[in-house]
Amino acid sequence: MPQYAYLAQWKDAISRSPNAMYLTIVDALALSIRKGDLREGDRLPPQRMIADYLGANLTTVTRAFTEGRRRGLIDATVGRGTFVRVGAGESHWRHTGPAVVDLTMNLPPIPQDPSLQRIIQTDITAILKQQDLNSLMSYRVTGGTIEERQLGAKWIAPVIGQRRTDEILVAPGAQSALAAIVSTHTQPGDVIVTDRIAYPGIRTIAAQFDLILVGVDSDMEGMMPEQLARVCAEHHPRLLYCIPTIHNPTTATMSLQRRRDILAVAQRHHLHIAEDDPYSLLMDSPPPALAALDHSRVSYVATLAKTLSPGLRTAYVALPNADMTRRVAAAIRAIALTNAGLLSALTARWMLTGQAHTILHAIRTELRLRQSIARKVLGAGHCMNPDGPHVWLKLPAWWGSADFVAYARRRGLALVPSTVFTISGEPPQRARIALGSAPDAASLEDSLHGVLSVLQHKRSPGFADIV
Repeated sequence: MPQYAYLAQWKDAISRSPNAMYLTIVDALALSIRKGDLREGDRLPPQRMIADYLGANLTTVTRAFTEGRRRGLIDATVGRGTFVRVGAGESHWRHTGPAVVDLTMNLPPIPQDPSLQRIIQTDITAILKQQDLNSLMSYRVTGGTIEERQLGAKWIAPVIGQRRTDEILVAPGAQSALAAIVSTHTQPGDVIVTDRIAYPGIRTIAAQFDLILVGVDSDMEGMMPEQLARVCAEHHPRLLYCIPTIHNPTTATMSLQRRRDILAVAQRHHLHIAEDDPYSLLMDSPPPALAALDHSRVSYVATLAKTLSPGLRTAYVALPNADMTRRVAAAIRAIALTNAGLLSALTARWMLTGQAHTILHAIRTELRLRQSIARKVLGAGHCMNPDGPHVWLKLPAWWGSADFVAYARRRGLALVPSTVFTISGEPPQRARIALGSAPDAASLEDSLHGVLSVLQHKRSPGFADIV
């Protein structure tokens, strides 16, 4: 197929790559676009032709094309074929050039009152005076000391209730904790069920451990129990991953009844649950976690990255029993070894002195202000939670998500397209705005006015409208 010479490069990449074939095909597609072998608007050969040439099955190529669409590389129209998307030649939605404000990263705003910089300077000085430097800078016990676990149990108690210390671990970040939980409960080829629109970190974990993700549809309260039951009956998943409170990115929060319904389905299908809970403590009165409603079935992870600071590299993990705690601790040791001593000492000091709650209160206040600004500027119709750190922006009919984000970036605004979050099916006409990464409320408001102007801009027709 001389007109498709790039396919020979794809075949060579498959022969050399240790990764899953569908991911290798997507990476080769992206490289062909970056090199100019494929240009915006080019039509790709039929999937069956590609499968025959590469020696792959059709399902693998279909999966690769689905991932390519999720990354914003290609677009498909029934009856007309698959085309390279406008803007795919750029590094899709994330660019290294300057932006007015980067609204891609879900960070808590840095408090100015009290001054976080002053707090850190004061407390680090006190720690260095009171504790042995060799101990602070050395390797530490995986999972945290007894005191650190007790402090962690107290921090998450408002959401999951009282827990024994031997059911608590301190992990170096939520991602390593989730990876440890997933690897403990699954083997390569197993199925994990999650929301169809889901936090991208679970995709990274699934790819690393060669697991299959199956998405479940959601409504305004999150994952729908009937859909979960259907997926469980069809795919027999080993694990359910979910964010029940202020979901990332949709902002949905499960009601108490929805939580009980999800747990009932999990019980019927003998399904263990990995509950990711970054945001509950941003609420004054958070709903009970799934882990509080079913102690034996849920492994719970609460990071400090969204409630205090990602710089602490700390997450608290609650497991069903002491045996599972030992198994997950062993997995954390294999993945990330241990927490950093100086950061652990700072975190513990904040917990002991009450400084953590002072900072948390300041972050809550600032996020609520930013949510009110977003509602005022952007108007109704978007998914928002008044306590949450992000907005799930609804786009007008003329904007696809990847194209909208690419155009916004040319206007100096960095957002995240829905393709990044889509596990299966068509990406919704949405984009995520992170409110916490702007340096202050005034600059956030300016940036949101910029987003509004992009929303109201009617783009000119591209190649997809040409016949």
